[in-house]
Amino acid sequence: MKDTMKALETLRVLSVEQVHKAKSGHPGIALGAAPLIYTLYTKIMNVFPGDDRWVNRDRFVMAAGHGSALLYSILHLSGFGIMISDLKNFRQLGSITPGHPERGDTPGVDSTSGPLGQGIAIGTGMAIAEEYLRGRFNKEGLPLIDHYTYVLCGDGDLQEGVTQEAMSLAGHLRLSRLIVLYDSNDIQLDGPVKDTTGEDVAGKYRAMGWNHILVSDGENISEIEKAVIKAKASDRPTIIEIKTVIGVGSSLAGSHKSHGSPLPAEDVKKMRAALGGEHFEVSREVYDYFRRAVYERGREKYRDWEKIKTDYQKEFPEEFALFESIIKDEFTIDFEEIIPVSADDAKATREYGGAVIDAVGKIHAGLIGGSADLSSSTKIKGPDGSFGEGNRTGRNINFGVREHVMGAISNGLALHGLRPVCGTFFVFSDYMKPAIRMSALMSLPVIYVFTHDSVAVGEDGPTHQPVEQLTMLRSVPNLTTFRPADGYETKLAFRYAFENKNAPTAIVLTRQAVPNVAPGVAFSSFGKGGYVLAYEEKTIDGILMASGSEVQLALQAKRELLARGFDVRVASIPSLDLFARQEREYQNSVLPENATARVAIEMGEGAHWHKFIGPSGILINIDRFGASAPGKQLIESYGFTVNHIVEAFIRAVNKKS
Repeated sequence: MKDTMKALETLRVLSVEQVHKAKSGHPGIALGAAPLIYTLYTKIMNVFPGDDRWVNRDRFVMAAGHGSALLYSILHLSGFGIMISDLKNFRQLGSITPGHPERGDTPGVDSTSGPLGQGIAIGTGMAIAEEYLRGRFNKEGLPLIDHYTYVLCGDGDLQEGVTQEAMSLAGHLRLSRLIVLYDSNDIQLDGPVKDTTGEDVAGKYRAMGWNHILVSDGENISEIEKAVIKAKASDRPTIIEIKTVIGVGSSLAGSHKSHGSPLPAEDVKKMRAALGGEHFEVSREVYDYFRRAVYERGREKYRDWEKIKTDYQKEFPEEFALFESIIKDEFTIDFEEIIPVSADDAKATREYGGAVIDAVGKIHAGLIGGSADLSSSTKIKGPDGSFGEGNRTGRNINFGVREHVMGAISNGLALHGLRPVCGTFFVFSDYMKPAIRMSALMSLPVIYVFTHDSVAVGEDGPTHQPVEQLTMLRSVPNLTTFRPADGYETKLAFRYAFENKNAPTAIVLTRQAVPNVAPGVAFSSFGKGGYVLAYEEKTIDGILMASGSEVQLALQAKRELLARGFDVRVASIPSLDLFARQEREYQNSVLPENATARVAIEMGEGAHWHKFIGPSGILINIDRFGASAPGKQLIESYGFTVNHIVEAFIRAVNKKS
């Protein structure tokens, strides 16, 4: 008991010292929730600091990411490669201990977190991945995959809408290996939780299909441990509500003032004095305790699994090779031959997108995902039936009308090593922005497919017609956005997405049929974001450039302009953000600097085109919301006609002169 108390107090003191030194941070949760994370790491979770990417480790998501100092302290004490010097650099430029946990920056961090609501949703994705891999590969006596996903959340997490989406779906899917530890301290940033909500937490989550366990004393490590053991035996996901005191042990205990500001210096001094030693000092006995409780215990579990892996590989070599292919994302896919595309066809690009996913799903055993209750429209559906309680190897996830959590769950799936694809109508990407941003932050290869890409949606009207969404996606760092012109470009967009293993990709597709206009496009050119689709016949007079369904209009306008004596080039720019990242030499080869008469054509807001049209150029775009009418009528009424493009080009020529 003495060792436990000293280890726990060291955890608390290191955490508040980080915040105090940085003059920034959240000491309240670091003090109040310390017994929760202490219990998980020293008594429950199977993790091995010697290999923090061990595929069969228990996952931990600090949903309440503002408690990062607490996480860094436990990782340091457990031997994950975080040094005392790193704790001293908490929240400083270039440190591996940033203000909120960031995957890839810090050893032992399984997921970036901080935006409340994302953590439980990401944990749900991890739990789905574990269920799929366990159901797909485990053999009697050889549990290749056998672990749990733990999430530490606070009151704020449970107020976010995406959390309700996640917990509703997790309960429906009976993800029994998802366990949420709820730091229930009745306080949030602006004051008492009772000022914001008065929900029956137990009743609410039981109604969603969750098991609820209450621990009335958050200082009682034995009771927390018993609750987690009970949760592991449940056939449902579990939320363990643990009553804690925010800022416990400080002069601000129980007050919202301890949430997001350093404690008074005198408090930190008293805590250190009670523990003993100098600031940031850890006694040898505490280090030894954590080494036994976490490192050595984890190493034993790791060695046991290594034996299972060796035996599995000997007995089931083909299955193991497939397992490794999933984890490494190594599958050979011939995108030239994967689906037929004919120059004589005219289909919606969503049809080609669905065909590609169907074909890839037969090859890539790690592909998983689905649509937000729209698979019949988006054509995006995972293979092998629907994932559920009775089919853990199904790879189609029926997300329901839960767009936000679809994106966040996809992040959890990707973090676990699967290859997620998810789809919805393009206008609903607005609901998904926080999750898309998290994909980009974590460099996760999630494939987002957005269909019904413009006012051509038609009769459903402006609520369903995207205008500004392309600009939003193109503005997200580390996200590559494609709007392919036809079936040929659609195949190449998916090829890029599947080969892009360190960042997310968004592919934006049409509802309406479009002709196949780019039969000769090479991936070497397409993969740079833009290329010359149709060269001038002799001397270049200007350039027409477009993405998506408007490329066909540019080609038609080229023919009309040639009849009027203007020799123009047509450039297809399916990914403006990718094209913008190319060397100037390549950009100039597609858009010669001397060709200043330029017209860009896009049925959307189109701000990013201004980088490429220059001062003499003209942008034919949409700067207002749509309307309810047949799609063809809308396209014409918004000026997307050959005559309008020709007139615009002639104006551009006159502006130049």
